[in-house]
Amino acid sequence: MAVPLPRSLRWRLLAATFVGTAVAVLLAGWLLSGLFREHVTQQFVATLATELDQVTARFEVDANGQPLLDPARLSDPRWTRPYSGLYWQIDEMAGTVPRRGVLRSRSLWDAELQAPADALADGEVHVHEVAGPGGAELLLVERTVRMAAGRTTVWRLLVAADRRDTAAAVAHFNRLLAASLAVLLGLLMAGAVTQVVVGLAPLSALRRGLNAVREGRRQLLEGEFPQEVQPLVDDFNGVLQRNTEIVVRARTQAGNLAHAIKTSLAVMAQGAISAQQHPETLVALPAFVTDQVEVVRRHVNWHLARSRAAAAQGMPGVRAEVGPVVQALVRVMSRVHAERGLQFDIAVVEPGLAFAGEEQDLQEMLGNLIDNACKWARSSVHIAASRVPEAGTPQLRLVVEDDGPGIAAEERKHALSRGVRLDEAAPGSGLGLAIVHELAELYGGNVMLGSGRLGGLKAELLLPRTRSAMLSTTAPSLLAGDVAATVYHAEP
Repeated sequence: MAVPLPRSLRWRLLAATFVGTAVAVLLAGWLLSGLFREHVTQQFVATLATELDQVTARFEVDANGQPLLDPARLSDPRWTRPYSGLYWQIDEMAGTVPRRGVLRSRSLWDAELQAPADALADGEVHVHEVAGPGGAELLLVERTVRMAAGRTTVWRLLVAADRRDTAAAVAHFNRLLAASLAVLLGLLMAGAVTQVVVGLAPLSALRRGLNAVREGRRQLLEGEFPQEVQPLVDDFNGVLQRNTEIVVRARTQAGNLAHAIKTSLAVMAQGAISAQQHPETLVALPAFVTDQVEVVRRHVNWHLARSRAAAAQGMPGVRAEVGPVVQALVRVMSRVHAERGLQFDIAVVEPGLAFAGEEQDLQEMLGNLIDNACKWARSSVHIAASRVPEAGTPQLRLVVEDDGPGIAAEERKHALSRGVRLDEAAPGSGLGLAIVHELAELYGGNVMLGSGRLGGLKAELLLPRTRSAMLSTTAPSLLAGDVAATVYHAEP
């Protein structure tokens, strides 16, 4: 069964640090203890080998072949003290059964060293762990020697010492090592706690800033944060600013819509009062009301489009294919303006070219531009769509031209203002180009008016483009399966 992790980031970091540090300290202690034990053992063996050399140097055989070793010639007084912990012994290896303890130190008293039987080359030193007097643990070193050429007798010289001193030294070292490592672990954990507290301090400041924003004492997160946290703060501030803009825009749009509806309602109310006071005007009242309702409808549609564009701006996955939208709009406009006998010329549209926004907004913007061109065109309207070379945010360009009278350069800027009509005789409310302009700005785009190659107005619309467009410049594809340049004729 899995153990659930604590939800606190601080405790997670401290727990992980403690476990990792404890494992590292334990491994270090085990390694250091083993190295010290190995070092002490090697030193002990080296000391015994020195004592064995001393015994070997003092060992002799008389003319009768009897071993001799004068204890007085050995320097260490422990050789003569019973059970002192330092012992020597000489075994005769002649024949198949060795004679143990032919000579031995006084310190052995009545005991013998029981070395394991093994084959040694002349002069070779072996090391063994054996039991000694009183069950003591001894470390034993041995070698074999031949005293003269031609003699078959082999003598085995043994030197052993009690391991209690080395075991005590190792135990003392282990106690000191454990205490030192415990102190080290405590210091490391104290450093880890300090590190976690200092490292997570910006998160506490971030939480205080969020509380200040939530309580309305601040509008943005303020202060200096580490470079790992600053991008999060910047993104969050961007979200707060975006939300503030949305709220302000929503309030403005609601106010504008309310004002527009209120004005139309007031006009209709005044018309109704006037009709009551002057019955002869009652016949014109339905047309008057119909006009005002149309004005209200246009305002409502406009504000709804703005709200939809504001909500869809920057939303991932929102896209609209340009080709089908252009095709559908041209088919509609060719019927709406059928009595004009207009010719619609659609240039090549790259396959997969898509607008990064709602399809309804693309229809609203492009439909207003085409409708405006149809109102003023003499005989033809040209439409083109293409991508803009990459320069940061990918964009697409939509161009609508007509062969009408166009707009003077000094009046083009005013034509994009809401409610402005340059020709009061033409039908419309003056909102079409304004809707295009404001929707394009909401999407981070732009609309520009200029002179077209057909002699009339040229409207150029720049909008964000999706990056997944399948671009092709060598094999042009047509809108919805049409040919490279499609011409529509409005049928009367």
